[in-house]
Amino acid sequence: MGEVGTRGKGTGPDGRTAAQIEADIVRTRRQLAATLDELAVAVHPSTLVGKAKADAKAAVDRSVGRAFVALNRGVEQARAQFVDEKGNPRPERIVPAAALAAAVVTGVVLLRRRK
Repeated sequence: MGEVGTRGKGTGPDGRTAAQIEADIVRTRRQLAATLDELAVAVHPSTLVGKAKADAKAAVDRSVGRAFVALNRGVEQARAQFVDEKGNPRPERIVPAAALAAAVVTGVVLLRRRK
């Protein structure tokens, strides 16, 4: 069975009038112009520099955050060596560490006196 044509006078092959086609062209040109403007902003040197700065800052922030977490973990592990779960000092570990620190300080002082 054949299709019945619905095109009227003054319409193109797709059934649109010349005015509709022109309106579509105008709309498409505006969309294209807006897209080109967006691209121009995206590739502008100041935009690229700003993005590079933001990326670098984010990378530094991530690195500093990781370093802080690692340092905090290390401090907590060191603290756990000298304090029990309840927060009480562990003399059996503090006394040898203090003696070692005193020996190191004494050694440094003696070495400086010789010079």
